[in-house]
Amino acid sequence: MSDLMPKEWILGKASDFVVSPQNDIVDGPFGSNLKASEYQLSGTPIIRLQNIKRLRFINKNIKYVSNEKAIELSRHSYKKGDIVITKLGDPLGLACIIPENFQDGVIVADLVRLRINDLAFDKQYLTYLLNSPLVISQLNKHIKGTTRPRINLGIIRDLNLPIASISEQKIIAEKLDTLLAQVDSTKARLEQIPQILKRFRQAVLAAAVNGNLNKNAKPNTKVRTLQDVGIIIKTGPFGSALHKSDYISNGIPVINPMHINDGIISPSLSMTISDKKYAELSSWSLQDGDVIVGRRGEMGRAAVVNIGQSKMLCGTGSMILRTNSNINSKYLELILRSPIAISYFNKEAVGSTMVNLNQKVINSLEVYLPNIEEQHEIVRRVEQLFAWADTIEKQVNNALTRVNSLTQSILAKAFRGELTAQWRAENPSLISGENSASALLEKIKAERAASGGKKNSRKKA
Repeated sequence: MSDLMPKEWILGKASDFVVSPQNDIVDGPFGSNLKASEYQLSGTPIIRLQNIKRLRFINKNIKYVSNEKAIELSRHSYKKGDIVITKLGDPLGLACIIPENFQDGVIVADLVRLRINDLAFDKQYLTYLLNSPLVISQLNKHIKGTTRPRINLGIIRDLNLPIASISEQKIIAEKLDTLLAQVDSTKARLEQIPQILKRFRQAVLAAAVNGNLNKNAKPNTKVRTLQDVGIIIKTGPFGSALHKSDYISNGIPVINPMHINDGIISPSLSMTISDKKYAELSSWSLQDGDVIVGRRGEMGRAAVVNIGQSKMLCGTGSMILRTNSNINSKYLELILRSPIAISYFNKEAVGSTMVNLNQKVINSLEVYLPNIEEQHEIVRRVEQLFAWADTIEKQVNNALTRVNSLTQSILAKAFRGELTAQWRAENPSLISGENSASALLEKIKAERAASGGKKNSRKKA
């Protein structure tokens, strides 16, 4: 590790850089010393795993203990400005600084509190370092447990840490503040795009089914109900015909609303039936060109059936819509997925705890129905626009993957000294002599010796 860092830096264990490892690097109390039954709504706050993320403190769902209990657990206390590290969970080793506006309190058993000397260390530098690949890789080598990965306190005390001079620490922290803020900003903008694309797709569907997508459409196209069009609708089998006990693995798929998303049917191999049961329920078998629509829960789940060589059965929570020569199956799917249909279904569907569609509601849906040629053209345009949106979404997801790895890449560069190479060349006096990292370590050793001497003198007295 030392060959990867600048020669002006020093490498040491975490315990080398605090005055009293036993007091400055501590974990929370054993579970028997702090039970969930002792939590209360006010008093002294306790920090738990869910409050710690990488470089971020989550001030939510804070629990408390009595002030008397906090005094009893004072060895496990934290104060604002301390660094807290997780030693349980996946991933573990998450570290952040306790905010200045947060009340002092106690950590739980799954956390470690690190208290540093502000004159010797920049806490932001150290927090970035603890969240870097350099430290994460060390922790991963010592993980115990599979279902609940964990490390012990000794591993954190023995972490090998590359330490720069205090001046360079501050420069590194400032550079990381700037760079990672840019990464976060980029990530936030990218994360907004899928929602924008979702709204775009809904706008396309709305335009498609009200005649606004095809500017060459013939005027005065009539609005008709699906009943007028002559759609055949069949509700999935009642629960009495298809029981939970009928399901097997790796049989013939049963399609329920959960299997219909964004116009795509995704069968589950754990929700299938035998050939014998399929034969009994053959009147609900799905055929090529059918449109299957979810009739329970979230409205707008619809897809065209493309059987190929496989068999599928309409589930209890779905309905089959069988088209005729007047309507294109894909166009019908677009209608059922459109904001217009979703709004209508939510308004007209019955049920209080879970809305349910019935044949009457679907038959009453009013639709814009141009001639079959125009329907084909509308479908073509929608698929073209959706393909464009899919391409953008794929590019955004790829970009997000790169951005998510960028933080760790930047941290790795920082703690190899690459971000401050020019600064070191321009400021030799700030990294040598009494300003050097090695001098910093000597100051800590001296302070530790003085502290120990005071304790001994008190004992002798």
